[in-house]
Amino acid sequence: MQQMQITFLGTGTSHGIPVIGCSCAVCKSTDSRDKRLRTSIQIKTPGFSLIVDTTPDFRTQCLREDIGSVDAVLYTHAHVDHILGFDDLRRFCEMENKSMPILGSRETLDSLARTFHYAFDGSSRFPNYIRPDPQPIKGPFSLGGLDIVPVELPHGRMTTNGFVFEKNGRRLLAYYTDCAAIPSQAEEAARDVDVLVIDALRHNSHQTHFTVQGALDAARRIHARQTYFIHMCHELGHAETEASLPLDVRLAYDGLCLDL
Repeated sequence: MQQMQITFLGTGTSHGIPVIGCSCAVCKSTDSRDKRLRTSIQIKTPGFSLIVDTTPDFRTQCLREDIGSVDAVLYTHAHVDHILGFDDLRRFCEMENKSMPILGSRETLDSLARTFHYAFDGSSRFPNYIRPDPQPIKGPFSLGGLDIVPVELPHGRMTTNGFVFEKNGRRLLAYYTDCAAIPSQAEEAARDVDVLVIDALRHNSHQTHFTVQGALDAARRIHARQTYFIHMCHELGHAETEASLPLDVRLAYDGLCLDL
């Protein structure tokens, strides 16, 4: 690991891949890169482990990647495919007898508090069951030796948070999931970033997600040195889709690890 390490815990859309009841070529593929859990990442810096979104697959993702410690969780938004693994954070509170910093927009934290009221209102009988420490994001902040710049991204009728991770003034990672456009402020925040991770649902248009071409266009405007697509549906086979892309744009896959 250099300054930070990114592990893609999941790269699929809300259905996951394979999709229940589907017999398409991607869902039946034997290519392990076509098996996609719901979208999430782990970011590690020396002595610090950060999770971005806790999907319904979070327990499986932690076991697969041997994640034994989580120091904080950053939420992009409160759609169920990004939050329903929240309850599995209890194990990390239990193992280290600690509270868990939970960071997100005020709207996202309020939604989490409604969905998991037992954790936030103190009604749980077990002190180490889960102890969230909600911390609303109000502007740029620091975690694990990284400076983090939040940006707002349109996602249908709601707004998600994207995040740009910096170290010593260098933009290492822009993480832009679940969005249908990138406003100018978010483009500028990610300008010339080393790695752009961006939503690319499918080829055909969608109201709340980037298409492959839309994500390509956004990467070009940002001038990202390397781009990885995430939140992909079963219309995108890994090998076939990647063969059509320029070399500086790749499809992420579950378990992919990058050192920056």
